[in-house]
Amino acid sequence: MKMVMAIIKPFKLDEVREALTGLGIEGLTVSEVKGYGRQKGQTEIYRGAEYAVNFLPKVKIELVLSDDRVESAVEAISKAANTGRIGDGKIFVLDVSHAVRIRTGESDSDAL
Repeated sequence: MKMVMAIIKPFKLDEVREALTGLGIEGLTVSEVKGYGRQKGQTEIYRGAEYAVNFLPKVKIELVLSDDRVESAVEAISKAANTGRIGDGKIFVLDVSHAVRIRTGESDSDAL
């Protein structure tokens, strides 16, 4: 099992969700996060005053999949989240050693 974690631009969330649903992937967790990388924040003007926004809003998507579904999910996320501009985000793939479905007690791949 692998966990796929993607940090993307917020307005791309629906496109990514639709791409994953098209692959038959239904369960995912979404969190609103802030961060910065090469974008290094940006300058905003509010009521005539200029200020720096150091952390930009992003969305973090997390899903746990069987090993054979990871590559197609990563490809779908990458295509759907791509704008071609800096700040499109990153995808991380992590090993998951154990999973338990709380309601039924099923574990590992049965819990997915």
